[in-house]
Amino acid sequence: MDPGARSSPSANPSAWPDEVLEVFRRSVTAEYASLTRTGAPVTIPTTPYVGDDGRTLDISTGLTYPAKAERARREPRVCLLFADPVGSRLVDPPVVLVQGLATVRDADLQANTDRYVRLSQQKLPEATKRAPAFALRSMSWYFVRIWVEVTPLHMRWWSSRALEDPPSEWNAPEGTAAPLSDPAPSGSQPGAWADPPPAWHVVAEDAARRLSLHDLTVTDANGFPLCLPALRSELVADGFRLWLGPGAPTMRPGPACLTMHAHPEVFTGQENRTFVGELDAVGAPGEALHFRVTRALADWSIAGSTPRAMLGFLAKRRRLAPRLAAEAKRRFQPVPTVHLPPR
Repeated sequence: MDPGARSSPSANPSAWPDEVLEVFRRSVTAEYASLTRTGAPVTIPTTPYVGDDGRTLDISTGLTYPAKAERARREPRVCLLFADPVGSRLVDPPVVLVQGLATVRDADLQANTDRYVRLSQQKLPEATKRAPAFALRSMSWYFVRIWVEVTPLHMRWWSSRALEDPPSEWNAPEGTAAPLSDPAPSGSQPGAWADPPPAWHVVAEDAARRLSLHDLTVTDANGFPLCLPALRSELVADGFRLWLGPGAPTMRPGPACLTMHAHPEVFTGQENRTFVGELDAVGAPGEALHFRVTRALADWSIAGSTPRAMLGFLAKRRRLAPRLAAEAKRRFQPVPTVHLPPR
């Protein structure tokens, strides 16, 4: 198909390229990258949704762990990498990188929660299929959400994770802007809810062996996160050597993030590992990149057998549930109620 082809305005109001529409609609996981106060990228696998008006790509984060949203509220330049087809039922879909501007929505927590419950149960029904309704209604610490709406400004896509050829590209019309985020809540953002691993190398050895999807994020010349799939990676004493496909844009040296993840075809859980550090000076095209790891971040993995995954989820509940009322109060709102759709 001609990269310039477009869907009808009614089906595709933003006139995004036809090649990427089903990737956006059906992907179970995308890498979402935002920037810290110092401009360092942090990339977390998350579930993407097309905005209700078809003009944004949306992700959510729990009200009780709002760091992804608060980074975007301070610095709206973000990116999404769609490079994991597992669970999408798409055959050989393209790898799509979207850079855009984020709008944080937390002024109506009840509407946010209702939307998340509805959409997540539509997209990932197996994740909660076996849980009784009363248990799900008690999970407001997890279901109460902040939404981050990403207005795409620039897209690039390749035929596969190998990035064998130069990408096709799409740019938003000149003058495209994102709405302002909702006002920041009062008071201080809560601290980290989980402790990071004490020894990153031990975590990296295990993750490199078992988690097959490795994605590297840096910041580009325009100050946007730039996340790309690694064709191959190799653990070394101080980090990783990484190879990208020949069609990859040049990665600038500086603060960087490496994310590894996996989930089953039928989504019932996930496993993620994220490492932050520095990308050294980049050599000639095709040469290995050297990513020096500073530390591993705490993760939200829910993996293993059903009993093991449930125990992990309950452990997270013990840490996060006490934050719920305080975070709602910071936004001058009551704690939302979890309304389940009919089964």
